[in-house]
Amino acid sequence: MADETEIRKGERIPRRPLPQFDEVEGGLMAAISRDGLFGTALDDRNQYGPHGMIILLFVVALATGTLLYLLR
Repeated sequence: MADETEIRKGERIPRRPLPQFDEVEGGLMAAISRDGLFGTALDDRNQYGPHGMIILLFVVALATGTLLYLLR
């Protein structure tokens, strides 16, 4: 077992350490403008990673839906 993991009482699966990220002041739009949508959503460069992933999900769903609509 790696030294980086920690098993707490009552848990069977060790926890991995939290990833490093830089906090952003100014909200989601400031985070996206600083780190980009892919950096925010996929690389978790700041605290808005889950929010960026939802926006990325909407973009991909919109592109897929548009493509399917045009191909029918």
